[in-house]
Amino acid sequence: MSYSGSGDTGGGWRSNGGPDIRPHAFDPYSEPDLFRGVLTRRVIAFMIDMVVIAVPIALAVVFIAVFGLVTLGLGWALFWLVSPASVIWALLYYGATLGGPYSATIGMRLMDLEVRTWYGAPCYFVLGAMHAVVFWISISVLSPFVLLIGPLNARRRLLHDFVLGTVVINNSVRAPVGQPARTF
Repeated sequence: MSYSGSGDTGGGWRSNGGPDIRPHAFDPYSEPDLFRGVLTRRVIAFMIDMVVIAVPIALAVVFIAVFGLVTLGLGWALFWLVSPASVIWALLYYGATLGGPYSATIGMRLMDLEVRTWYGAPCYFVLGAMHAVVFWISISVLSPFVLLIGPLNARRRLLHDFVLGTVVINNSVRAPVGQPARTF
């Protein structure tokens, strides 16, 4: 009896107590194109995602400000909701987009990036949300210098990628060729 997680025969919980030995799905030495330009693309994707996250928050702040004017200041009591709502919105955004069918946020999709587990499985909602949480905690506690880990390893993984067991790959290398258009 063994649980392999994705239906394959190589890993997960084992009843014989043996170690779970699965090779990494993405080898930087045999497939270097998967990791070429990943760090630069991640920075640009992060900036795009920050805009996507900030626009609804800014619209909510403007709405509360105008609502406060209309209600002679009573509506401004809603400003306390902005901070917790922004955290919830960011977690939902990262969880839903990274856990979606493309395993990538909107910024990552624009930059042809994809998040996978170290053994090749697609990302899921909880892993996507935790990816954001661990990233923000590592940046807040350890300073942005934790990002210097990326250039020092072959898979271009950052600290939160190591903690969560994820890999960000250049999806444009793996993109399949589309179906030809019909001629009728």
